[in-house]
Amino acid sequence: MAEIDSSGGGKKGGGKKRSKKMSTKIDMTPMVDLGFLLITFFMLTTTLAKPVTMQLNMPDKTDTKETSPVKLSETLTVIPDEFKVYYYQGIPTDAGTKIDVTDYSDTGIRKVIADLKKKIGNNFTLVIKPTKKAKYHNMVDMLDECAITGNKRYALLEIDPSSEDLIKRSKK
Repeated sequence: MAEIDSSGGGKKGGGKKRSKKMSTKIDMTPMVDLGFLLITFFMLTTTLAKPVTMQLNMPDKTDTKETSPVKLSETLTVIPDEFKVYYYQGIPTDAGTKIDVTDYSDTGIRKVIADLKKKIGNNFTLVIKPTKKAKYHNMVDMLDECAITGNKRYALLEIDPSSEDLIKRSKK
């Protein structure tokens, strides 16, 4: 009769010899080190985006020399609000002062500044008086419009009560 060897193929011969299985573990330490080296390399060699700034020339506080007066006919007062831009020429207390409204688009305040530049020339002053509702980006938009239109003469002032009254009258 035939006999079944249930000994597991041990030393008794007769069975197949099995090869020793190698371990399937992989050492990942060099791979992790390489990953961190690559991350460090790219972090140190990458140049970050540099902020784009616009240079503003501020008056010297110790400078007491007189400045020449600005003609009202060569002055445009711009009042940036949250969504609109009010503008006028002249003194806001005059009864004949008319305030106009536009927006921040290229067909808005940029066209107004460009038209005035064609009419008067390069020698006009832009007076910017932001309202209390105006946001920071509204002021930056106005300074950008000055840079785009090539207007180098502008002044930043606080809004006065007469300009606020003029805006209130225009809304009625």
